[in-house]
Amino acid sequence: MLDFLGENIQSVLPILPQQTWETLYSTVISTFFAYVIGIPVGVLLATGTSGGILKLPKVVSRCLDIIVNLLRSVPFLLLMMVTLPISGLLFGTKIGTIASIPPLVIAAFPFVARLIESSLREVDRGVIEAAQAMGCSPFQIITKVMLPESVPSIISGAAIALTTIMGYGAMAGIIGAGGLGNVGITYGYYRYKYSIMYLIIIMLVILVQIFQTIGTWLSVRSDKRISYNKKRSKRK
Repeated sequence: MLDFLGENIQSVLPILPQQTWETLYSTVISTFFAYVIGIPVGVLLATGTSGGILKLPKVVSRCLDIIVNLLRSVPFLLLMMVTLPISGLLFGTKIGTIASIPPLVIAAFPFVARLIESSLREVDRGVIEAAQAMGCSPFQIITKVMLPESVPSIISGAAIALTTIMGYGAMAGIIGAGGLGNVGITYGYYRYKYSIMYLIIIMLVILVQIFQTIGTWLSVRSDKRISYNKKRSKRK
């Protein structure tokens, strides 16, 4: 039995480094573009509603909210199939790791927008009011007060987004996207070699733990409140 399991795993060992790399670069690139789109949308969601510092028309803020909610409510596999034609237009193919990036971005940016919105809403209202009293414009308040103050929360959210997008990417293996998910489905599930599936699950869990640990460490390092409390404790 052990020999059989070993043979199954050995059959995929030569392709694991390349597939691991494909998982990593598709996850990082998708997360980057999801944040490029998600940060402005999240800022508008947090500041453009009633009582916010931006005076957006109610119709605009409401439409943004509805679009984000709609995209978040669609199951990823269905959304991926619907958005694959975009990959065909951009890259000339609907198969492979690169083809999975546009669907991943479209699926992830609403999630990122909500993370950014939540982070910005945690900023102390007194700090915002002080900036307004000093005559700062809404743009200055967003870029110099709200975003810098919410950096620890944004970094922590980025780690969550990375792991979520990695999970989406693993599911994309069902339609021929590359990466570890494709290995688990093609070589494990379809061929009834469950030891390969378990190996891929373990590798994905390890990658998630690495991303989450790095994100938590960076979040703690960037938190001014923790740094301030440490300095005070040293003085005492």
